[in-house]
Amino acid sequence: MPSFNQRLGLTRYAADEAYRRALEAFAKRDYDRALMTLNEAIEALPNHPEYFAARGLIHLEEAEYDEAKADFETSLRLNKYEMLANYGLGAVAYKQKDYATAQKYFLAAYYIDQTRPETLYYLALTYYQQGDLANAANTMVRANEEFEKHNDKRKADSARWLRELSKHLAKPAGNLPNTQQPRLPLGEESG
Repeated sequence: MPSFNQRLGLTRYAADEAYRRALEAFAKRDYDRALMTLNEAIEALPNHPEYFAARGLIHLEEAEYDEAKADFETSLRLNKYEMLANYGLGAVAYKQKDYATAQKYFLAAYYIDQTRPETLYYLALTYYQQGDLANAANTMVRANEEFEKHNDKRKADSARWLRELSKHLAKPAGNLPNTQQPRLPLGEESG
């Protein structure tokens, strides 16, 4: 039976208030305060996947990859459709140069929320790192368009990558790395 505070929603209110304060601290790059207040939110509501994903993002910013991965995995155990957790696991894998795993998580994050240009940006980089220049260029074009649409300062990075990819694609085919497309995880294969 839920406690009196839980029935009134006071626990939820306290957790959400701590989460709000954590996001403010994160925006100011005060990661210690952000972690402390996220821990308060998690203590109040330990089954809320967004809190774990946000804490994982802070660990990622601090290059604490094991802690970040643990928080992102906890978030996905609670909700496999948590976009930030999928994105975060992709970022951890990318930092560790496991590009195939990064691609899997960035694709999942993209399928969950197709409005985030940073997901497209890093997905394009995973294609590039694996030698799939055509998909890298196509995906980076879409990321650049989204950055432009939102007047996001990261559009300069995506434009720079587009110029680099154009140079690679202009080379004769014999000089290009393998551009084989991985299969998309769209369901069971018959067979």
